[in-house]
Amino acid sequence: MSDSGAEKRKHPRAPLNVLVQFRFDTFDEFLAEYSLNISPGGIFIKTDSPREEGSVIYLQFTLRDGSKLIEGMGKVVRVNPPGDPKRPGGMGIEFMNFDEESMALIAEICAQRTPKN
Repeated sequence: MSDSGAEKRKHPRAPLNVLVQFRFDTFDEFLAEYSLNISPGGIFIKTDSPREEGSVIYLQFTLRDGSKLIEGMGKVVRVNPPGDPKRPGGMGIEFMNFDEESMALIAEICAQRTPKN
């Protein structure tokens, strides 16, 4: 049995390398890092400076063609410390408060990118 956390996942992950801007309560400016993957339930952001589990953040990202801004609130539910050779450093974010249009677009992205068995 692996300790990767895959067994706990509610949704399959789809690869997605997109620049995600995010802001915490204590920052006035957005930070920006790249995502690693996405699911209908959340997104993983690669970063050497992950926030603590339980932190609430405001996220926004745009599709590569610039056509749609996806934004909403998320909660840090998993942290991978930087420097682990087995896992990329970063944080798993659970989507908490996204509008229906954004959630539909996320579901569409996941359906297009999730590997078929």
